[in-house]
Order: sequence, then structure tokens, then C-alpha cells
Amino acid sequence: MTGPAETPGTGTGPAEEPGYAVVIPTLVRDTLADCLASLVAAHGPKPAEIVLVDDRPGTVADDDAALEHPLSVLGDLRARTTVLRGGGRGPAAARNTGARAAAAPWIAFLDDDVQVGPHWCDQITEDLATAEPDTGGIQGVIAVPLPGERRPTDWERATASLAQALWITADMVYRAEALKQVGGFDERFPRAFREDADLALRVLDAGWQIRRGRRTTRHPVRPADRWVSLRRQRGNADDALMLRLHGADWWKQAAAPRGRIRRHLAVTAAGAAACLLAAAGRPKAASLSALGWALGTAEFAWARIAPGPRTRDEVVTMLVTSVLIPPAAVRHRLAGLWRHRDARPWQEVAGP
Repeated sequence: MTGPAETPGTGTGPAEEPGYAVVIPTLVRDTLADCLASLVAAHGPKPAEIVLVDDRPGTVADDDAALEHPLSVLGDLRARTTVLRGGGRGPAAARNTGARAAAAPWIAFLDDDVQVGPHWCDQITEDLATAEPDTGGIQGVIAVPLPGERRPTDWERATASLAQALWITADMVYRAEALKQVGGFDERFPRAFREDADLALRVLDAGWQIRRGRRTTRHPVRPADRWVSLRRQRGNADDALMLRLHGADWWKQAAAPRGRIRRHLAVTAAGAAACLLAAAGRPKAASLSALGWALGTAEFAWARIAPGPRTRDEVVTMLVTSVLIPPAAVRHRLAGLWRHRDARPWQEVAGP
């Protein structure tokens, strides 16, 4: 596999200001205007280009009126801004669309629900100017504001974990050369989940380095309904693709939490066994299996309730979703293993 070029890329010396583009995939949520306003307000050299990739599906993207307000906050930066259609194929594909349209030597990816810090433009310029020739990517520092008057909910804790995650594209800048070398984001990842870790592992395997920068970005907790944790189980299918691409220890390489899929499998198996044994007329064995299911479910529910605010609504949500999450997680993992059964390790695809 080839590594980074021997000669430094544009902007590796401190005497010049390296050019950078900002790519933002968006579903044109209410948060987009705040994201763009924070970029306008940030001190320092502004991006040479801003590429918004409208990833709303089909005819929904024809509603240009939804973009009028976000674009209006850009002021003078509006002239540097391009809006492209993503076609609803997911953030990985949308980022690739934006990166291909950008001409700058560095591509900074932001999510449309973040707000860059007041000195972000100065800080990213310094990050890029001090980058070594083999630096392929530089991660921003993510801050997630949490309520100070109570303990955070399950959803708030999940969002807060982004502050410790590696390589998340809420604020991640890559050298355009590194992106081109590894083929950009893998568009088989349809959600904003694992596509960033997959890209980073490929960039590292190609011989580049990724480091943490100085710039800071705020990631507020979005409002969510009580079923958000259940929908997040779709990510188990993406974990199956990571397994195919990067091997069984991919989560160690990415410093990612391993999750509870093994426990979910055991709890789901116990529940299924209880039903089958009861139907087969074996009440004692069914009772033992049901007890195993109940204990496993109770442990999972308490693990989620204990660190939270323990309000009535939160406790009810945790109890109900703790029953539903294990079988949902197992179903998505099995579906992902089947869907990606022919996926080859990425090193085999990339070749020497």
C-alpha cells in the first residue's frame, strides 16, 4: 500500500495560510442556520469554499425555500458557498459529493447540528499550518453542554460520549490527497455511524497520521423522543460491516466501546427459548429461561436508569426500551452480517 507523498502538501509550512474548504452534509434542520452563523462569526481566515450538500430525499430537496434562511446568515460568505444535491443517500455519500466539488488542499467536515467556537477559523488555520507532511487528518475538540441542575438522561449521555470519540466528523479535517488515496468515505455506511471510524482506519493504514487539533466545536444535544435509543440499534448493522472490513478487533483499533451485543444475544436467546419451551409444554424449563431473560433485562434497564435523572418519564422510557433493544440489536446485527456477507477486508480491495 502506498503511503503519503514524500514532498509536503500545500500549507505545511508556518509561513503561509493553507486553504481549506468546509463541507456540511445537511437535512436542512433548524440547526443549520446556527451552524453557519457560528462559522461566519468565528475569528480568523475564512474557508476558501463552503459546500452544503442537501441530502434530503427526492422531491423534498426541491423545496429551496427551506434553505433561504440558513443561506441568508452567510453574508459575504454566500459568494463562496455552493449547494449540491445529495439524493438522500446518507452522510458518507453526501460528504464524498462535497469533497469532490472542493478544490482546496484540506477539507473540513462539519455536521449541521454543531456550532464552531469563536476562534475556530484562527485555530483551524494554525492546525493546518503546523501539520507535518504525513498528517492526513486533524480532529477538532468537541464539547457537549449538559444540564447542570440534574443528572443527564440516557440520550444526553449518549451525545456526550461524542466528546471522547476518535475521528468523528462533527468536526474533522482531512488532507484532500489522503481522501483521494483511500477513496473517501465508504458509502455502504448509510447512517452517521462508523463511517468516520472506517475512513480514519483506512487513512492510518495508508501511512498517514491523524492528530487532535486545537480548534473547539460545540455539539448541543438535539431534542429526541423516547424511541431514539431503539432507532440507534440500526448501528449494529454498521458494526457488522466494520467487522467484515477491519477484522474482529476493529473496535480496539478505533478505541470504540464494544457495546452489549453479546449480552443482547444472550437475553434475546433466553426470551425466545422461554416462548418455545412454553409452547412445547415444558413449563419448568420455560420458567428458567424466562427468569434468565427477566434478570438480563432488569440488569440492562438498571444500568441505564441508575446514572440518569430517574424521573418518571425517564424510568418508563428506560424500562420499555430495555425490553425492546436486545432483540432489535440482534436483528440488526444479523441483518448486517447477511447484507455484507460478501464484503472483503478493505486491504484486499485496496491492494499493495
